[in-house]
Amino acid sequence: MTTQTSSGVREEAPATYVFAVCRGVDPAVFTGLPGLAAGEPVRALPFGPLTAVVQHVPADAFTEESWQQRLSDRQELERCARAHHEVVTAAAACGPTAPLALATLYRGDERARQALGEDVERFAASLDRIEGHVEWGIKVYLPAASPATTGPAAPEPSGGGTAGPRRARDGVGSVNAGRAYLERKRGLQRTREQHHDRALRTAEDVDAALSRLATAARRLRTHSHEVTGEKHRLQVLNAAYLVAAEREQALAGMVAALRERTGAQIEMSGPWAPYSFAGEV
Repeated sequence: MTTQTSSGVREEAPATYVFAVCRGVDPAVFTGLPGLAAGEPVRALPFGPLTAVVQHVPADAFTEESWQQRLSDRQELERCARAHHEVVTAAAACGPTAPLALATLYRGDERARQALGEDVERFAASLDRIEGHVEWGIKVYLPAASPATTGPAAPEPSGGGTAGPRRARDGVGSVNAGRAYLERKRGLQRTREQHHDRALRTAEDVDAALSRLATAARRLRTHSHEVTGEKHRLQVLNAAYLVAAEREQALAGMVAALRERTGAQIEMSGPWAPYSFAGEV
């Protein structure tokens, strides 16, 4: 949408970026936060009984094509994600807050009000559910399988041997070598299977124990060595837990007990605004 100034110059009207939805917020908590567009204030936008946390952004700098470029630039993506998170965290300090996905944009405040208002009942139910809760992230790691169990198998023994009188004796030796080769292969396969089974059992044990403490749990995709950059350990669980504030200490105690019991490396991150659960009702 464009507007025309008194001088006749046509200008693109700003888009409205939405960070989160809450019941109410003190605008002072956003003081000093740049958001996604320096110079434009992060502010509250009421819609029905709820409030959206928004900011005007230049429409021509936040097109779909522009966002695709940002998503492909790791540094720019991290900057946007960090700015988005800072605003959500500030809003969450005032009460239950449902974060919206990165790059939630509308063509102006009225369009944002209309679109968000169509989902007001779902947002209200989500806020009821997450009130008094925070999100904790849990990642569980086991030592990676040794190269001996994952690398190329030893070469299969050839049937060749030295010609002459030793041929019969070499034939017996080749049979024994072949048997040994097969046993090595079976042993490596058993080791790989045992390592895989341990990984599955550990992930299930940790998730089951933490889920009993949490109001809700969500298992996320585990990250490979290529993503984590760590070849010495394997990520076997990546999960998020919605935890009542009064149970956070119990969660930390359970994680410590699970580390001791399973021997796994268990990393906690949080507390966060409930990104993984805000859209669930």
